[in-house]
This record gives sequence, C-alpha cells and structure tokens, in this order.
Amino acid sequence: MKVRDAMTHDVRITNPNETILQAAQTMADLDAGVLPVGDHDRLVGMITDRDIAIRGIAEGKGPDTKVRDVMTSEVKYCFDDQEIDEVCRNMGNIKVRRLPVLDHSKRLVGILSLGDIALAQSNGSAGQALSGISRHGGEHSQTA
Repeated sequence: MKVRDAMTHDVRITNPNETILQAAQTMADLDAGVLPVGDHDRLVGMITDRDIAIRGIAEGKGPDTKVRDVMTSEVKYCFDDQEIDEVCRNMGNIKVRRLPVLDHSKRLVGILSLGDIALAQSNGSAGQALSGISRHGGEHSQTA
C-alpha cells in the first residue's frame, strides 16, 4: 500500500510568525497534536502540542511566543508514492509518530500518522513502528 492511500489529505498549516496560542487554538479546532509550519510555500518545520508545552510553557514562554521559537525545524518527511511498510520502518528508526507527506515537487500533500497506518493496514506495521519509537534513546527520545 502506498502512503497516499492511508494519509490524511486535509492538512492545515501554520506560519512561523503566528503565536503558539494561535497554533494551539488551531490544534484544538482540528483535534490534532501537530501542525506543519510553512513559509512562502515551503515546509520549514513542525510544531506539536509537546513543543508548545516543553519548549514554550515549561521554559516560561508566554502565549505570544512565535511558532518559530518552539517548532522543530529539522523536518523528517516521506513521499506520497512510498510503500507504507518502508515508511513504518523509518518512523520506528527516527522515533516519530507522524510524518508530513510530500510529492516529488516537495509540496505538502498530507500527513501520515500511526493511527492512519493502523486504520489502513492490519498487518501490524503500525505496531512495529511504535515498538521502534518506544525504544529509549535516539534523537527524538523523550528521555533526551
């Protein structure tokens, strides 16, 4: 199965100059924990509810803090024509639960989450990715 067959297509983007309050309100409206950050038609980062809590509030930053000050600027992504099994292995290795999905023109076309994968495939791919994500250590570990 290809990523495009499982991903969430309707994606909202936030701007690096918006505030974390605006980003949090958008996440609440969408019932989502992540937003891609775009600037002039380029994907420049990702912001999660955890980024807002840990890099924002826990460090004493207020609601007017700009998204760019707490977002993750090193964006990991996948392509819409990749096989889900390959992407699942990669998600486990790099310890992420969601990836923005790009086409080969590097345009954002969706987001792929473990939930999307679990709903689309019953072969255990999501569980295998989660197993890798949950291992301690590595760049995206919550213990780092």
